[in-house]
Amino acid sequence: MSSVALEIVDLHKSFGKLEVLRGIDLTLAEHEVVCLIGASGSGKSTLLRCVNLLEPIDSGRIVVRGEEITAPGVDVNALRRGIGIVFQSFNLFPHMSVLRNITLGPQKALGVPAADANAHADELLARFGLADKREEYPDRLSGGQQQRVAIVRALAMQPGLLLLDEVTSALDPELVAEVLEVIRELAGEGMTMLIATHEMSFARDVAHRVCFLDAGVILEEGPPEQVFGAPREPRTQQFLQRIVQAGRL
Repeated sequence: MSSVALEIVDLHKSFGKLEVLRGIDLTLAEHEVVCLIGASGSGKSTLLRCVNLLEPIDSGRIVVRGEEITAPGVDVNALRRGIGIVFQSFNLFPHMSVLRNITLGPQKALGVPAADANAHADELLARFGLADKREEYPDRLSGGQQQRVAIVRALAMQPGLLLLDEVTSALDPELVAEVLEVIRELAGEGMTMLIATHEMSFARDVAHRVCFLDAGVILEEGPPEQVFGAPREPRTQQFLQRIVQAGRL
């Protein structure tokens, strides 16, 4: 039996009077890839931000590798070092080269010597087809290249859990494939990932499990072939029917 990488128990989160997450329960095993699908506003991004403690939760528990990160007195910064997150908007530092964007975290947060951080960054850049971009600045890169650099930056921290928040939604369609290929490769290597995505065919291909969020709850979850092929909930059926009509599945 695989050990548990992430456990979310009865998670609630509101912004003012708007209840965005209404009792989320979710467990990820080590090396499992879970894709979150659902309409915009269903709570996918908020859930990821809560897991990384970028948003304080109202109630519930989040446990990462046996440690409750929502308990009082927890060193949030120490815990975040083990959880990588990649956003849809890249969030690269524009005044730093690609190499410096990647090595800053390992050097400052993990105390990795500069030579070692540079060597690891070069390995990752080469692996993802970016070796010739190490001295470039973000504004000289395409959107797809920037997003791959953002993923490399997260991987440079050697996280045990990687959160991906709609990482292709800001990209032109022809750039989507190159980013999805990177994620597919990571999945094949056993990286534990929780992915919010609008790319249904990708979710069907790469996920071990798919969770359909609707109005702040996980309405349905299961293997991709079940959720996409024979959804049980009427709301899931309606959502996927619209996706199919839009030619996205």
